[in-house]
Amino acid sequence: MAPHDAFRPALDRAHGHALDWLDSVPTRRVAPSATAEDLEARFAGPLPDGPTDAADVVDELAAMCEPGLMGIASGRFFGWVMGGTLPAALAADWLVSTWDQNSAMRFATPATAAVEGIAGRWMLELLGLPSTAAVGFTTGGTMANFVGLAAGRKAVLDAVGWDLHENGLTGAPRITVLVGAESHVSVDLALRYLGLGAPRTVASDDQGRIVPEALGEALANVDGPVIVGLQAGNLHSGAFDPMRECVRLAHEHGAWVHVDGAFGLWAASSPLYREALDGLDGADSWATDAHKTLNVPYDCGVAIVARTELLRSAFGAQTNYIIQGDASPADPFEKVPEMSRRARELPVWAALRSLGRSGAVALVEGLAANARALADGLSRLPGVEVTNQVVFTQVCLSFGSDERTRRVTQRVMQDGAVWMSGSRWRDRDVLRISVSNWSTDVDDVAASIAAVRRAIAAVDAEG
Repeated sequence: MAPHDAFRPALDRAHGHALDWLDSVPTRRVAPSATAEDLEARFAGPLPDGPTDAADVVDELAAMCEPGLMGIASGRFFGWVMGGTLPAALAADWLVSTWDQNSAMRFATPATAAVEGIAGRWMLELLGLPSTAAVGFTTGGTMANFVGLAAGRKAVLDAVGWDLHENGLTGAPRITVLVGAESHVSVDLALRYLGLGAPRTVASDDQGRIVPEALGEALANVDGPVIVGLQAGNLHSGAFDPMRECVRLAHEHGAWVHVDGAFGLWAASSPLYREALDGLDGADSWATDAHKTLNVPYDCGVAIVARTELLRSAFGAQTNYIIQGDASPADPFEKVPEMSRRARELPVWAALRSLGRSGAVALVEGLAANARALADGLSRLPGVEVTNQVVFTQVCLSFGSDERTRRVTQRVMQDGAVWMSGSRWRDRDVLRISVSNWSTDVDDVAASIAAVRRAIAAVDAEG
């Protein structure tokens, strides 16, 4: 028996189920048709005493999971900020699992290390960030923020003569972290993981952009090391913090500047957003999530740090079984928290290689255009208010009172033809739309407007 014969039946079944799923996505209900409790009951039972054929296991898994699958890959999915997956990225991700490389060391897995370097360089070129910056691939946007802020923690403590590696944080000068009032919770989580505590919030304007004058006042009142967190893409409005002025103010006070750009950092690839993101390249670290705007599979955050030596100092390690000189190029594990990880960079390389620069720009601009089309169409429905300036891929809607907005949101979710998530922004309940999928087209936009129209009619009929 050839070595691959043991794999072929199960992989053939998985391939068939994958194609069936992809064929169903354009027309299927977006919302799941079963709850987690329903599925737990289907999966319940003791661990079997003996083995089961691998191909049968794949069939069983596909059949039992199908009712509980959310159509996140659908062009009508606008929940949270979740992209779909480009064909080249999906196929590359299959190879990631098949090749089974621990993408940690250049010597052991040279192919993935080489691809990581090229994918990182392409990203820096596309986003207009410093060509000398280091790029690491993490699990997602939260850990990408963790990496950038960890480098910042090391930098600001180095600047006051505190040896973090030797002494830890106990007794260290307190680091003050300043963020806008609408900074994303993933930044708070990263700071918690780093032992830095809660950030100090600075006033934001009506679109969630940090106010430079307020930031300047806050910086003037800080005594000790400082990190400033900026935002490229507000979760509700899509707006960008005024980068150049804020970076200048922060650097005048010796602060490290980190930019959380989970979905909005990709806007830097487009000429349409150069003015809004002017000064972005002057920051010290940046974080994004390639699953969102770039549309690669999950488990693919990207951390970028301007000073490679700081990143390597924060995450690098030397042991008797990992030998590397300081002059050697950084290993992949020296740029992220994990010493063992899958080759997340391969889908990023495949996505960028398939798109090219013009395709990547078209992807970003197409998402924003669909957001504007949805906002325009929905604003024409009776009683609908678009509550944000639609500057990128986010749209927030109110249907009058909070109670009515909640009822319409619930109806949209129950209808299932599209998925939009509820939220609360600036003391109002809203229906939030995040346009993140490469496959969304004019028909999806029309179907989504129709779904909201049905929800409004159903709420009106209920009285």
